[in-house]
Amino acid sequence: MGSDVTLQGRGKISDPWLHVVLYEPEIPANTGNIARLCGAARLVLHLIHPLGFRLDDRHLKRAGLDYWPQVDVRPHENLKALMDSIPRGHRIFAFSRHCGEPYTRARPRRGDYLIFGPETRGLPPRLRSAYPCYRIPIWGNVRSLNLSTAVGIVTYHFLHHMGRF
Repeated sequence: MGSDVTLQGRGKISDPWLHVVLYEPEIPANTGNIARLCGAARLVLHLIHPLGFRLDDRHLKRAGLDYWPQVDVRPHENLKALMDSIPRGHRIFAFSRHCGEPYTRARPRRGDYLIFGPETRGLPPRLRSAYPCYRIPIWGNVRSLNLSTAVGIVTYHFLHHMGRF
């Protein structure tokens, strides 16, 4: 994880409204867009390895533009490393098109962790069953939404629900 040093330690947030967790993300542009969203909303971004790109990837940096100094990015070697870092009392919500409940039924609290799966495989069944799992309804013949779109929909809905704006 030597390339993580380029992003780690910037924009630290001590009491974020939410934590966005990308489990093994594959597409640098999506992660860059999500990083920009996290910087704009003052959310912590957790990246679970292995990643489908290097953190010094030019597409990742370009998608995040010049906002990287405002993003609190926390890389983790694996899911266990993330779980070991979560303070007691914080909850985890999973998101997948394979879950039954719509995300609007979740009742988020400040400090919750929202975990999203990789673009081509989605969140593994073991994670969908380990945590409360929600979906974003899709009514057309579209298989799924873009990862950065899904993260934006859920996070801003949750922030609104919690009274952030």
